Amino acid sequence: MKTALIIVLVLIALAIASFFILGKYSQKGQAPGLVNGSLSKCSEKPNCVCSEYKDDVDHYVLPLGIDSSESQFMAKVVSIIKDMNGVIQTEKDHYVAATFASSIFGFVDDFEIRIDTNFDENKSTFHFRSASRVGYSDAGVNKKRVEQFKTLYSEN
Repeated sequence: MKTALIIVLVLIALAIASFFILGKYSQKGQAPGLVNGSLSKCSEKPNCVCSEYKDDVDHYVLPLGIDSSESQFMAKVVSIIKDMNGVIQTEKDHYVAATFASSIFGFVDDFEIRIDTNFDENKSTFHFRSASRVGYSDAGVNKKRVEQFKTLYSEN
């Protein structure tokens, strides 16, 4: 009985150590960025969402349409990401990449926004990609993050 308890405790300690190592590993790297002017597609893993590819139904989230007459939308995007405890990594014309880290193990997720502006129709579209850098599942965290951003943007 005592040996079984020791084995269980060792396995738990190894699992926790593995999570810390994966969390540290996820802190290296960067967001995939734009590929041919669009956000990168999600891999087969369920730990990513993206609004660029409607045919990828497992990962698709709706983009956010906005009135492009709003002149300060980039400043608003950056402000909301910071309010959500994100860290801006890249800010270019019509593209923002940020990271979010989990509080316990420090797992890093990439959050990207590409703003597609159609000045002829006075409309813009925010496209999103939010993905975990490591692991397989994210328990819906990335989709919730995109939805939270959309809500905060619409409220402000």
